[in-house]
Amino acid sequence: MQKNIISTNKAPQAIGTYSQAVAVVGNETVYLSGQIPLVAETMQLVEGDVSAQIHQVFKNLNAVCEAAGGNLDNIVKLNIFLTDLGNFTIVNEIMAQYFSQPYPARAAVGIGQLPKDAQVEMDAVFVK
Repeated sequence: MQKNIISTNKAPQAIGTYSQAVAVVGNETVYLSGQIPLVAETMQLVEGDVSAQIHQVFKNLNAVCEAAGGNLDNIVKLNIFLTDLGNFTIVNEIMAQYFSQPYPARAAVGIGQLPKDAQVEMDAVFVK
């Protein structure tokens, strides 16, 4: 299996041993690593409430999608990790601003903590 590493400076750089995204050569599938609400230019969490964090995560995901040759519309599976499942409704409202039907398959999971104390993280599978 051959892999093509996707990288862009328009999304936060990896803060660990991972790539922003990996495309499977000959398969048209791209696996996007988890994005937290870091601002690419500063590598700091976006200022504001959970809504600001959710918007930043979608902005980061879109930047990686663009580097892979597409946009959020190419996402077929989205995983959302929240430190407070009480924010589930806010995620749905904001997601509707970035996606239209048919929506990607999705999971939303409540977890205890995220890197840099972010309130939300998302990863995705993208098909060209």
